[in-house]
Order: sequence, then C-alpha cells, then structure tokens
Amino acid sequence: MNSVFEVQKTIREILLKVLDHHSLEQLNKIPDGFSNNLIWNIGHCISSQQVLIYKLSGLPTMVSDELIAKYRKGTKPEGDVSQGEVDEIRALLSTTLQQTERDFDNKVFVDYNEYTTSLGFTLKNIDGALSFNNYHEGIHTGIVMSIRKFV
Repeated sequence: MNSVFEVQKTIREILLKVLDHHSLEQLNKIPDGFSNNLIWNIGHCISSQQVLIYKLSGLPTMVSDELIAKYRKGTKPEGDVSQGEVDEIRALLSTTLQQTERDFDNKVFVDYNEYTTSLGFTLKNIDGALSFNNYHEGIHTGIVMSIRKFV
C-alpha cells in the first residue's frame, strides 16, 4: 500500500471514531470561538478531497455536487445536519478513500489542472494533490480535536 493512502486511512479512521462517539447534537454544535462544527469539518474533508483529486484531474466525483457545494472552502454550517446526512458522510469517509486508491492503482489519474492552494502551494500532479490532501485533512482533524473538547 502506498504510504500516502496509509496516512489518509489513519486520518479517516480518527474521523470515523469522532462520528461514532458523538451525538447528532454534539456533531452539530458550534462552540464559542469557532465558526464551524464537527460534522462540517468532516464533510469538508470529503468535499475537498473530491475537488483536489477528481475535479482537478478532470474526472467525475463520487459525491454529489450538492455535498461538494455545502462543504466547500469558504462555507460554514447553515443549520443542523440530519442523522441521514451524518450516515452518508460516515460511509463516504471509507468509500471515497477505497475508490481513490483503486483509481490510483489503475492509473485513472492522467491529466491534472495545476492549482495553487490558498496557502500558496501549487499542485502540479496527482501525487502532489494526494500529499497536500493529507496535510489538509490533518489540519481539519486538528480542528475536530479542538472542537471535541467543547461539545
């Protein structure tokens, strides 16, 4: 297994545990001093991974345009998320990782539209995108760990 996928698997397992150990109310709560909540950060990881890996490769995403729009960069929670949406996000944490690894192994990622992130890092190819995605998910996992203490 490629180490980039091992890292992402570890991150996704941490996020799954957060989903499993917090109530719907806790997942939706925005603590004082924060602009978002646990479920937004987890949904944002999925949305961003799909954009960074699939959209920028010119490939169709595995998740709906609605989910990507709801959790994309620059958004924030607009009301509480339902248990059904939490269940969908829980499933997507695993399925998107597994499919991305299969697609990578099958050399599906051929083209990549160069993209400079808000941090000023330029993604030039799928390898850079996969590495940056782990960094990005790591940041949001850290935010999740902070929010957890206040819900």
